Amino acid sequence: MSETPPGVDLDRLRPWFAAHVDGAGDTPLHASLISGGRSNLTYSVGDDGHEWVLRRPPLGHVLPTAHDMKREYTVLSALAGSDVPVPRTLAFCADETVNDAPFYVMEKVDGAILRTPAELAQLSADDARRCSECLIDVLVAIHTVDYHEVGLDDFGHPDGYLERQVRRWGEQWERSKDRDVPAIEELARRLRAALPASPPPTIVHGDYRLDNTMLALDDPGRIVAVLDWEMATLGDPLSDVGLFLVYWGRDQSNLGGDASTGPGAGFLPRNEIVARYADRSGLDVSQLDFYEMLASYKLAIILEGINARYRMGKTVGEGFSHIGTMVESIANAALESGARSSIPALRG
Repeated sequence: MSETPPGVDLDRLRPWFAAHVDGAGDTPLHASLISGGRSNLTYSVGDDGHEWVLRRPPLGHVLPTAHDMKREYTVLSALAGSDVPVPRTLAFCADETVNDAPFYVMEKVDGAILRTPAELAQLSADDARRCSECLIDVLVAIHTVDYHEVGLDDFGHPDGYLERQVRRWGEQWERSKDRDVPAIEELARRLRAALPASPPPTIVHGDYRLDNTMLALDDPGRIVAVLDWEMATLGDPLSDVGLFLVYWGRDQSNLGGDASTGPGAGFLPRNEIVARYADRSGLDVSQLDFYEMLASYKLAIILEGINARYRMGKTVGEGFSHIGTMVESIANAALESGARSSIPALRG
């Protein structure tokens, strides 16, 4: 029998599954860590006849307001039946005596997640184009959901969203860092000076990118599930676009990569990504430089938090040893991009 990964206690989970998850019985469970994801932990948990997915926070160094399992469960449940493809939620547990942290269980969706240049290269040019288009169309679908109608009025506080994002991520930086990175401080200064007016608020995924979506096994141009909603809230939809563009220019298995390692033949270039989003959403995208700088700022701070957990020995899985070197390079690259912006305050 394979060894149970850290973060799941199958003996304690067994009676809870039997009582709360449809189809589960009082039978032994097995578990494995699902690859991917450097923040919340995702496991495949099953018995002899079923497989489910369990999500829980990381094992240590959890920042305030981060890794809120209830929020993730709430937005996934609200989106069921909408035009946004999401896994079906099955049960939520706030009782930390069951598995040492809050967690939730959802259905296991069959599909493909593309993470590496080799995986991207397997797509034909036509499939890559259709994948690109579907990514943008699903993002527009997220931003089109009427959050009042799906019961998410209390899911966030969209007024002052951008100012609050800059301020709160600065607070996260102060909690995460164990060194000075002047580029981070300069990013924060420029962002505070360049705050644009936001469009009407929408649901914001908060971490929307190619490898947080699952593609149909028989059709790379169709998304069967949008995953990893831990950062979701109500706010400025263009913040999702800015982050998407920051990732689009990089190998998503190596966040410090340059544009040459990002999506290749057939994938839409940045200008066509922006044009398709603008056309489908009807939003003004003239201030996207700000949103890209904000995304880089947040990404650098997230990576510093992950790096701190790695140094404490509180990460599960592989691929963490190089993260500490990425923080400064991402921040400096954002400052260089800002220096070329048409927005004066971003040029410093």
